[in-house]
Amino acid sequence: MPSRMMLASLLGAALLAPAPPASADGRTVEYHGLRLTVPAHWRVVDLDRNPDACLRLDLPTLYLGHAGSQGECSGRAVRDRADTLHLEPLDGAPERADIPTVRADGVRVPPAPSGDSREVRYVLGASGVMATVSYGDNPDAVRELLARARTITPAATAAPPAAPATPALARRPLTGQPAFSGTGFDACTAPTQSAMDTWRADSPFGAVGIYIGGRARACAQPRLTAGWVRHQSAAGWHLMPIWVGPQPWDSSSTGLSTDPSDANDEGVEAAEGAVEAARSLGLGAGTVLYNDLEHYTDRDTWDAPVVAYLTAWTARLHALGYRSAAYAHAASGVPALSAHYHQAPQDMPDVLWVARWNLSATVTDADMGLPAGGTQWPGRRRAHQFRGGHDATYGDVTINIDRSRLDIDPAAFPPLRRGRDLIPFT
Repeated sequence: MPSRMMLASLLGAALLAPAPPASADGRTVEYHGLRLTVPAHWRVVDLDRNPDACLRLDLPTLYLGHAGSQGECSGRAVRDRADTLHLEPLDGAPERADIPTVRADGVRVPPAPSGDSREVRYVLGASGVMATVSYGDNPDAVRELLARARTITPAATAAPPAAPATPALARRPLTGQPAFSGTGFDACTAPTQSAMDTWRADSPFGAVGIYIGGRARACAQPRLTAGWVRHQSAAGWHLMPIWVGPQPWDSSSTGLSTDPSDANDEGVEAAEGAVEAARSLGLGAGTVLYNDLEHYTDRDTWDAPVVAYLTAWTARLHALGYRSAAYAHAASGVPALSAHYHQAPQDMPDVLWVARWNLSATVTDADMGLPAGGTQWPGRRRAHQFRGGHDATYGDVTINIDRSRLDIDPAAFPPLRRGRDLIPFT
């Protein structure tokens, strides 16, 4: 949704906190007893003053305070990830499941754990601050920026956020994906619980797409917790967990390799990252995990690596006991997969989710961009995103969404392969 992203960029100035002292070396900011200097070109966004501000991952930004409604978020994938830093009080910081959390003692900031989502949280106990680092190619620059910060007012308490006590029975893995036929939506960031409750009562939707990770994810997910996922499942939402991995474009931070062999390896890496995130969110084996692969126009360059990537994604998910889905455009990824469907049907995604914004809420062969006859992804294994980014309001709650028609029944999926394809993963 380039137009909305451009608009959000133009409106960014309205979200800036009052400018802190600036110099050739950067801006000095004091927050919650912590003093640090950020590069002069960074935005500084005060989330307490601007609760609708989106925690975007493609603009160099220092975010201050707990995330609000993030009502201005839009988009799915970003071409270039930026270095960002989000500082919020430990008191009230959510228990994130989608990214690792590390304790930083004093001024020592440990190296960031590896992960394809390229985010990490640091517990700064001395100042009582949670610092979430997001980066493009390498975390060192923003990690060193954080390491140079100084505590000027020690925190009264320094305990990291604790996960709420949950009965063992309630912690059993779930999928949140019974058979479903109807309309759904996806939003760049997980909506607030009150928004979800309102839309459950007043909107026509029964399914919700949630972006659980990946290097090209456009927005941070400060509300995405195992509790959030469990609450939506208990409320009857059909869940669509989405991984935004490498994309068919030229970018050092988010691009897919043009070499099919390397793209195959990236598909395996994406599947393992998605399973790790899914497990952290309480989504167990059998869950359908969706891979968001955006549109491309140079099919001569990208068709082969796209097929290698998505079939490797599928094979690895199957080996780990999860189900595979692919989001692809009707004019690029779909014909690429379709051309290879009968060559490797066992490695094709269990569910095909097609982007074709023609406002037709059906999953026919024509709307899916598939050959007539229904022999590819037959039965209830289809979803169609028929309308792109737009604001929708139900019960006085407005969210920027994409709309989809789903017709999915896990009973229609082909059986998982077993034996040598089951590769251990921890």
